[in-house]
Amino acid sequence: MVDMRTSTRTGAGMAVAAMLFVQLGLAASIGLFDRLGPEGAAWLRLAWAGVLLLVIVRPRRSWFTRSSLVAGIALGIVTAGLTMLFMAAAARLPLGTASALEFLGPLSVAAWRGRGLARLWVLPAAVGVLLLTEPWHGTVDPVGVAYALGAAGCWAAYILLTQQVGDELSGIRGLAVSMPVAALTATAIAGPAAIGALTWELVLVGLGLALLVPVVPFALEMLALRRLSAAAFGTLMSLEPAIALIIGLVVLHQVPGAWPVLGLLCVVIAGIGAERSGARPAPVNQPDSPPDSQPESWPEEAPAPALSPPALGGPGGPADSAGTLAP
Repeated sequence: MVDMRTSTRTGAGMAVAAMLFVQLGLAASIGLFDRLGPEGAAWLRLAWAGVLLLVIVRPRRSWFTRSSLVAGIALGIVTAGLTMLFMAAAARLPLGTASALEFLGPLSVAAWRGRGLARLWVLPAAVGVLLLTEPWHGTVDPVGVAYALGAAGCWAAYILLTQQVGDELSGIRGLAVSMPVAALTATAIAGPAAIGALTWELVLVGLGLALLVPVVPFALEMLALRRLSAAAFGTLMSLEPAIALIIGLVVLHQVPGAWPVLGLLCVVIAGIGAERSGARPAPVNQPDSPPDSQPESWPEEAPAPALSPPALGGPGGPADSAGTLAP
């Protein structure tokens, strides 16, 4: 019993550490806006992440069916949209506000999957959005809100595509397709404008940011999922907007007002409630993998979490290959 409690505390600590790495990486990325712009900063992180995932996973064509490959490509395009839209939102809104608005994506998926009263969790989330944006003041940047809501839509699509890929592929193989595709998509959109502004210093900073988000958080989430139930993990991840607010306050000196803080709490509570009631049945008929087909450093017995805003460009995703915001 003591060992189980210790393992649970360790897993919870790893999950919180993963969220801290994600938000610190995002805060550090904001520091590149003046030199590369939001799209350029997103592109630099995605480019390095794509290279790192290719090196770590070393994908093989025999791993993929046509449907899983198509889903992985679609996932990569959505990942690029998620990352770039969130960074554009973070350039116009406080980090905590942008994270809370983006969190409406997975929250909506979880509420939609719920039954009966479970779907009512969208109501406190809607109240939270009103309090976060304070439309009666007219001071919030509507373009930033639109970007954040666009990122929320991409995150919802990301969850659904991640589950489709995860149902067909084990471990992190899907990321070996989606992340390079995301890098190529971002390169097509932001690369031409950003490449001219690159220096060797920025290239190395981009590598460090790619380690902060997604490599280190992904490893921590993998280890946490081996020690926590999916429900406990998802509940912890619902706290991510609050962590984003704290990082924004401490690192970026973004001081929130009382109404946005209350709105953020509404979104967090709605996320926890939706996670507890929005279960998705475990997938069946997932093909078994050869024992030597994946690097030993990525344990196959742990489900691969869907990285965020997360660890892919926004708040860390409370999802794994079998579900999101749901046990």
